[in-house]
Amino acid sequence: MERLSGKVAFITGGGTGIGRACALAFAAEGAQVAVAGRRKEPLVGVVREIESSGGKALAVACDVVERGAVEAAISSVALHFGHLNVIVNNAGAVMVGTAEETSDEDWSRVLATNLTGTFLVSRTAIPHLRKSGGGSIVNIGSYLGIVGRRQRAAYCAAKAGVAGLTRAMALDHAQDNIRVNCVCPAIVETEMSLLFLSRAADPEAARKQRLAELPLGRFGKPEDIALMALYLASDESSWVTGTVFPIDGGQTAS
Repeated sequence: MERLSGKVAFITGGGTGIGRACALAFAAEGAQVAVAGRRKEPLVGVVREIESSGGKALAVACDVVERGAVEAAISSVALHFGHLNVIVNNAGAVMVGTAEETSDEDWSRVLATNLTGTFLVSRTAIPHLRKSGGGSIVNIGSYLGIVGRRQRAAYCAAKAGVAGLTRAMALDHAQDNIRVNCVCPAIVETEMSLLFLSRAADPEAARKQRLAELPLGRFGKPEDIALMALYLASDESSWVTGTVFPIDGGQTAS
C-alpha cells in the first residue's frame, strides 16, 4: 500500500524547491496534494506534473502572512478534498545582515514569513486535523534554528522560533493525535539558494566555501528533505513528535 494513501496534504511554498519536491513525493505515495504559494504559475506547473502521473492535486494562491488568505485557502482545500491530514510549512524568506544592519522592515518580513506564517497555517489547520482524527504538521526549519551564523540575525531568530513553536505545539496537541515535527536543512540546491550564491562577489568561491563546511561534501537536494517530510507525514512516524531533525550533510556535527 502507498504510504500516504487516503491522506490530504497542504504544502506552503509548494511551487518550487523543497515544497515542490514534497508535493511530488507525497503524490507518488498516494496523497491528494494542495500546493499553496503567492505565485500561481509554478503551482499550476506542479499540479500538472502530479496529474500527468495519475495523482490528484490543487493549486491554491495564498500568502502565509495574511490570516484571511490562510483561512480561506485551508477551508477551500478541506472542502475540495473532504478532509485534511498533513501540513507542510515550507514557505520562507532569508535576509543577510547583522542585528545592527537589519531594518525594521526586513526584520518584520523575515519573522512574518518564516515564523508567523508557520503559526497562522498551523493554527488554522489544527481544527481540521482534529476533525480527521489527527494528523501531522511538518515544519521546514533550518540548521540555523539550531546553531548561529554570522550575518543571519533575523533568519536565525525566525528559524529558532519555528523549532520552539514545533515543540510547544507537539505537547499541546498530542492528545488530539496531532504530531508536530521540524526538519532543519543546511544549504539545499533550490532557486533561492542558488540565486543567493550567484549574487556573491565571487560566486564560485562562495560555492566552494559552503561546500567545505559540509562533511558529506555536497549540497542537499530538495528530494533529501522531501523524503524526511514524507516519513514524518506517514504513519511510519506515529510515535515521533516534538522533534527537530537536522538534515545538513553533517554541518551541525562539526
